[in-house]
Amino acid sequence: MTSFNAKAIAPLVRCALGLATVFSPMLVAAMERPVSRQVKMPAIVKLLADIQADKPKPPVMERVWKGADIDGDGAADFANPTGAAPRGHDVFGDGEFGARRDGGTRAHEGVDYVASAGQAVHAPMSGYVTKIGFAYAGDTGLKFVEITNPALGYAARAFYVQPGVALGDTVRLGQSIGTVASLQDHYPGITDHVHLEILAPGGDRVNAAQLITSTLVAKAGEAA
Repeated sequence: MTSFNAKAIAPLVRCALGLATVFSPMLVAAMERPVSRQVKMPAIVKLLADIQADKPKPPVMERVWKGADIDGDGAADFANPTGAAPRGHDVFGDGEFGARRDGGTRAHEGVDYVASAGQAVHAPMSGYVTKIGFAYAGDTGLKFVEITNPALGYAARAFYVQPGVALGDTVRLGQSIGTVASLQDHYPGITDHVHLEILAPGGDRVNAAQLITSTLVAKAGEAA
């Protein structure tokens, strides 16, 4: 049996200790920071993502209503009474000017602007309150407010309004003249609205939608 020779293996021991001294910090570091298995994002994908992030967001658009300036003074002479669009089609017909009524025996003489019961109704024209009446004969539940502007020669009648003004009052364009009355007792299921009639000089009714138009503009200070 071969005897143990300490002198022969001493150099090997010293070499092993030296290697351990050199590589042990590297081993500890590798254990503390294991190699990530996450796949790196390709350069082109990252570039596209950065471009998309920097791309300006589209602005939030809002509908703005503008009244015609018929006297040429640079200011609007008409306003949308509810701030909403004309009534579209529902079970009771259409809200546009000239729409069929009573099976086609007559035409709609105004424009119906969508509303919520109880909301404010704004004066469609400046002038004087020349009449407060009932929308239907024998029915005291639904009223209208008539405003006349002597300088323009026009009159406006806003129907289905609970008046907040009195006969003879002076009103300004856009001022509150009352609140919207619900139509559900009279026309169950109809879209609540304000029926607006514009009377030109001479008394002929004209299309309010041609005097009160809308456009989409970017909402200031907001983005989608």
